[in-house]
Amino acid sequence: MNKALVLDFGGVISRTMFETHDDNEKALGLAPGTLQWRGPFDPENDTVWRNMQAGKISERDYWTYRMKETAALVGENWTEFSVFVGRVRGADPNSAIRPEARDAIETAHKAGAKLAILSNELDLFYGAELRKKLGFLDKFDTIVDATYTGILKPDPRAYGFVTDALKLAPEDCIFVDDQQKNILGAEAFGMTTVFFDVTRPRDSYVEALRLLGIESMAP
Repeated sequence: MNKALVLDFGGVISRTMFETHDDNEKALGLAPGTLQWRGPFDPENDTVWRNMQAGKISERDYWTYRMKETAALVGENWTEFSVFVGRVRGADPNSAIRPEARDAIETAHKAGAKLAILSNELDLFYGAELRKKLGFLDKFDTIVDATYTGILKPDPRAYGFVTDALKLAPEDCIFVDDQQKNILGAEAFGMTTVFFDVTRPRDSYVEALRLLGIESMAP
């Protein structure tokens, strides 16, 4: 198969922090219900999220705000996203990986599709050691991380890094992301896209595989 599945990491492969508040609170020793921000799961009650979606602040600005807010709750001062993620996610990052992502990656890999990650902040948020703990990343042909390139989606150069590495035309890449501005950037570059609905992850992966020409995913 001369096509590729190109995935964002946070939100697409990994569950969002919004979905793991119960576990996050336990890891931090906070009372249940302390963390109220829910992003796309309750945008009406997350003003900072709405500001980000409206383009008033960046995605990194959003998480900087939440990092400082959460650190204050435990009497700490975090300045690195990897510390923030490490404190709320604990020692095993595999627990936050979406099972639907594992199934889709395995299905695409077995079908002969190429696999790529295009992230704005993979190692910045999760730390470079993460990759050693996630064995399924070995299946990926390339990982493009703006932590190192300095080129953030939706800059067309970010998508170009992927097509160059895979030696594929943009139209042969199925790009999946949970941020609309990144989807629009990929479409402008010529990629086929799937907006990842974090509230319906399996449906999003089924659609991505369908566009690859794969009509089924592991149940």
